[in-house]
Amino acid sequence: MSAHAHPHDHAHDHGDWADHADAALARRGGRRSAARDAVLGALADQDCCASAQEIHERLRADGSPVGIASVYRSLDLLHGLGLVTRVDTGDGVARYEPALPGGEHHHHLVCIRCGAVEAFQDEALEAAIHAVGERVDFEVTGHDVALRGICRACRRAA
Repeated sequence: MSAHAHPHDHAHDHGDWADHADAALARRGGRRSAARDAVLGALADQDCCASAQEIHERLRADGSPVGIASVYRSLDLLHGLGLVTRVDTGDGVARYEPALPGGEHHHHLVCIRCGAVEAFQDEALEAAIHAVGERVDFEVTGHDVALRGICRACRRAA
């Protein structure tokens, strides 16, 4: 199988995630928060990982009054409940994306020049990761892959 430089359409998966996250938060109890709901909506609409600052900027552009501290608090809560995945792309900035209930996920291409982050999927890579786990008698329960290099736009500009 070949690698796909573009993510497949996660719209249905992310809608399922939003419902799953809402139900998990309701089970946890406590009152609803407009800020948390706004962050949930932003996460459900994104195609790839985003930093708290990027989520905040997206919310402000959409006219939401949610403050950056509320974005961080919401992300911490969602991460603590296993509803979002914290992604380390190697630049010291934590990024977040929905942890889909079915376990579907993608990995990341990170440009070392412009900082762009792009999603990719590769079934052969998934199989290889699990094969390594079997070979070394290790149950792989999760993994992150970030490939670092120079994106097409930066190569063309050089």
